[in-house]
Parts: sequence; C-alpha cells; structure tokens
Amino acid sequence: MDTKKQVFGQTRGVVIGFILALVFAVVVITAGLRNSGLPPHRVSAALSVEGLPLGDDYPYGSPLAVAGSPDGKVVYVAQHTGQRVDKVNPASGTVVESVALSGAPSGLELDLKGERLFVTYGLDVGKVGVIDTQTGKVDFTLAAGHTPVAPVVSSDGGTLYVCNRFDNELIAYDLAKRDVAGRVCVGREPIAMARTPDDTLLAVANHLPAQAAVSDYVAAKVELICTETLEIIASVMLPNGSTGIRDMSMSQDGSFVYIPHTIGRFGVPTTQLERGWMNTSALSIIDMDKQQWLTTVLLDDVDLGAANPWGIACTADGQAIVVAHSGTHEISIIDRQLLHEKIDRVADGQRVSDVASSLDMIPNDLSFLGKSRQRVELPGNGPRGVAVINQNVAVTQYFSDSLAWVDLDTMPVAVASIALNDSDALCQVRRGERAFHDAKLCFQQWQSCASCHPDARADTLNWDLLNDGIGNPKNTRSMLYTHETPPVMITGVRPNAETAVRAGFKFIQFAVVPEETSAAVDAYLRALRPMPSPYLEDGALSASARCGKELFDTASCGDCHSGQYYTDGLLYDVAIGPDELGLKEFVTPTLVEIWRTAPYLFDGRAETMEEVLTIYNYDDKHGETSELTEEEIADLATYILSL
Repeated sequence: MDTKKQVFGQTRGVVIGFILALVFAVVVITAGLRNSGLPPHRVSAALSVEGLPLGDDYPYGSPLAVAGSPDGKVVYVAQHTGQRVDKVNPASGTVVESVALSGAPSGLELDLKGERLFVTYGLDVGKVGVIDTQTGKVDFTLAAGHTPVAPVVSSDGGTLYVCNRFDNELIAYDLAKRDVAGRVCVGREPIAMARTPDDTLLAVANHLPAQAAVSDYVAAKVELICTETLEIIASVMLPNGSTGIRDMSMSQDGSFVYIPHTIGRFGVPTTQLERGWMNTSALSIIDMDKQQWLTTVLLDDVDLGAANPWGIACTADGQAIVVAHSGTHEISIIDRQLLHEKIDRVADGQRVSDVASSLDMIPNDLSFLGKSRQRVELPGNGPRGVAVINQNVAVTQYFSDSLAWVDLDTMPVAVASIALNDSDALCQVRRGERAFHDAKLCFQQWQSCASCHPDARADTLNWDLLNDGIGNPKNTRSMLYTHETPPVMITGVRPNAETAVRAGFKFIQFAVVPEETSAAVDAYLRALRPMPSPYLEDGALSASARCGKELFDTASCGDCHSGQYYTDGLLYDVAIGPDELGLKEFVTPTLVEIWRTAPYLFDGRAETMEEVLTIYNYDDKHGETSELTEEEIADLATYILSL
C-alpha cells in the first residue's frame, strides 16, 4: 500500500511539473510576442512561399524547379514543401540521393561544368546553398534576403545573381570571395531572371504590376540590367493586364527573351468566359538587341484555354520553346523558327490573319500560333519547372510529386513519368490546393482560382465580377484568412468564404463541381498562414514601426481594425465611395500581410499605404491622420506593413 502511494505521488509530481513547465513556456512565448510588438498569428511552423506548413504537417515533396547536367545523365529537382533537392537518374527513373535543406527551395541553377548546383531557399532569412555535385553535399551557403529565387550563374562560374523576391532587389555574389559584390533595387516581386550568353545583360521579370488598379495601364514589367555596373538600362512594359509571371528564358543566341504570363482582360465585365474574355495565357517576346518589347502571342486555342503558364525553356539548337501550363497539365512545344517567321511577316506589313494585322494586334489573336505549336498532355498534375536536357524535356509535376520526361525526338512526342515521393493519399488540404490551381475544373480551361489569386493572394487587377451589379469593378482581394473574417467580397455581398468559394466556381469559372471539391478548397484556404513581413527587423518591429504602433492607437485605426485579424468585420463609409452604382460602405479588410497586397482600397486607387493615409483619407474618416507629420505617416505605414 505504501509503495502504491509512493508511485502515485511520484506520478502526480511528474504531471504537475509538466503542467507548470507548459504554463511557463506559454508565458515566455506570450512575453516574447509582447516584446516584439507582433500579434499571436505570427506563431507558426516553418512555411513555404504560399504560407503552407512544411515537414510532417504537409508530407509532400512538391517538385518545383529542375536542372539537368551537361551530359544529360542527371536531373536535379527542388522539392519545395519537401525541403530538399533530389538527384534523379532519368535512365532508370530513380532518385539516386537527396540533399536536405532548412527551408523550401525555390530555384535551381547548375554551372556550365555541372560541378556546382546553386539552390535558393528560405523566407525572410533566405539562403543560397552551393552544392558540390560530386559529393552531394552543401559546400557552403550565402546569406540572401526575403524569399530568394531565380539563381543565375555567369558563364565563367565566378558570379551568381539572385532575386530577393519580397525585398524587390537583385543581389550579385562574388563566388571566389563568397561575398556580396553588389545590389540593385528592381520592380515589384522580381521572380525570374535570365542572362545573355556574353554575360553583359540580365533580364529580370516582375511577378505583379506595381501601378494603382485604376490606372489606364496596369502591367508587370521586365527590367534589363547591365552586369558591369548593376544599373537598370531599360524597363520594358508588357501588355496591359499582364500579371502572374513565374519564369523566363533567353534564346541560345541572346537575341530574344521569352516570358510566359497571364493577361487579365479586366476592362470588360466578366459576363462570359469563352474565347479568353477574362484571362488569356500569353508568351511575351523582348528583342534584346533593341531592348524593347517585340510582341506577345497567345498560348490558348480559340475554344480551349491553356491556363496558368509557368516554366519555360529554349532548346540548345534554337529550334523549340517549351512552356509548362500548370493549370491544364500540359506543355506547349513551339517551333521557334516558324513563330519568328510569322512575326517577321506581320512586321513587314503582311496581314497573316483577320486579327494580326500589326505587332500590337498579335496579343488579341487566339489562332496566331496555329501549326507552329503542339500541345502535349502530361501524365501528372501541376507542371511548373522546365529544363531542356539534350533532346529531352524534364518537367516538375508539383501536385503529383513526380517528374515528366519528354522525348522531343519521337513523333508523336513520348512522355514518361518518374515518381519522386511516396504516393500517399492526398489530405483534404492538398486536394483543395490542387483544385484551387486546376483550370480543368473551369469551362474551356480558361482559368483557375489561382489565375486571379496567385499564391492565393491577389493579381492587383480590378474585376467586374457582377457580385454587386454590373459596371462597378473591384480590386482582387487576398484569400488569406477569408474564412476567419466574414463577410467577404469588399461590399460584403457574401456572408462567408464558404459561400464565396462555391459562387466562384459557378459564376467565375462557369462550372459545377462536387461539394467535396469546394470543401477541400475551404480546407486549403484555412490552412494558409501569413508570410513574415519584409518590414520586420530580425523578426520584430523596427524602431519606426514601434512608433507607428503607438500612432495606430492614437489615430483610432484600431477602432475598426481590431482583434487578432485587425478587422471588426463591419461595413463603413470612409468617404472613398460611392462606386459606379452608388455603393458607399465597404468591409473593413484585415491588415494581416497587407504589405503583400497593394494596391489598396476597394478599387485599388491607392498605390501605396502612405496614399491610403493621406491622399485618400478624406475628412479623417479612415483614421485621424491629417495632423500627422510626414515622418509620423511613414512610421504608421511601416507598422501597418509589418503586420
């Protein structure tokens, strides 16, 4: 009996000790958050670029980027949510070895000798890993900025260029010194890069437009940078509505650079979807000799969209351009010579079709590619990265955890698939993520949810979705925390996000999907978490942001932007209306991750947060800011953009 009491006493002591330790840990974490000035939503596991959890919480590889050895015997694959790089033998269809990383890889680059593999990974504290391909180990790492992407190495292997996506900068590394050689500020979210064969120029593509959504011209751009001076020598605007750039490729002779992207036809109501009246998929071409836009060809067919173009690569012989369509699970193989011959005829004044009578009319011709392109269906789901290896094409299939291997020498083109991960059953979140990106759920495959919501955020455009009448376009909103912050849509016409998801399939994609598909999309959107803000310093508020936090309270911003998600969920007239139909009241948006979703206000009229607080804050109805100094406005904006 005494022994039992003793055992019970020891067990009770262990339990009490555990509870006390747990309470102490919570107190410490809470105190840490209080000292950092950040809200509780910042506590989360390691995240991927889209804000999904990594590791055991999301046990998928998600192959994203790909590179091939010069002899074609080895293919390297960046497993995004798997946090590793796989070495694949395409002949045997097996993974030879893997290199573990401490973050989600976003890009790969192999030097011309095939000796060093450069991989970008991580979020706000990004890194570049330099892998020795002989040992299969990380030789050394280089410190990078927020979400490094698109590594490009010079032909002599001496300089590495990387884009820090959310710092809006390009960084150059001296690889011999293992140090930064220079930096240059570029446009919004630089996400893709290519160099000329002579190493004199870099082309950098921005993911999203940076203009106010009410501007006459809203489009992403490509910047050309001199490698010697690291100065921007030209900025090339793409066609109006261009958004969602993911990749780019330089021709083998350096004469042209090719950029796949989406064109949003946002100037008209979304009363019909067919023939690309909402989103069309495009390939823009920049003449590198003239340093200007040449033209843009459409990648869709007249009655069949090729939604969400992603990766691209040119063959070494200059004969073909290969584009991956992540929404329709296929690739386009374009005869480059035939394409340019047709473009040259238009430039010479020939009318090659009823639409394409001039270079600036080609972007409206859905039949322009014609016989110069073949569409090849892939065996997997969600193709993204593309690499041409001899006469083969390797394509990552993100949602299938596999690699497509395409033989260009066969006719018809032969396609095989290489498994990269154990094919476990998909969880509901993964099914929802896949459906969110799947244009085959849409009528004629013109678009997916991700067409207007890349990374489940916003494309920056104003759309007239007919939710609240016709003729009153509204700015696209981020999907982050939509399920936690009802009502949704900026006028609150949907009581909750569940209703909006189902209405989106019905009225925007003109499709009927099973209820389990909509429920899975709900689960995916609920799983999203905010990315760390680039305005933070070492994960905490800067001195400026701390001053802004005090102003946030004294200026009454927190009256409406309250609670964990910085919204009370109510509609207010803050004097920025009415819209074209007389609506004056709009839902208080969450401020979480608002640094990522410019432009601002219901119609995207404010290009910056400072404009929200000054130019468009009529009668101090949007916070008491009229008496603040320029420095105080900057502090307040910095705090808001740090959330």
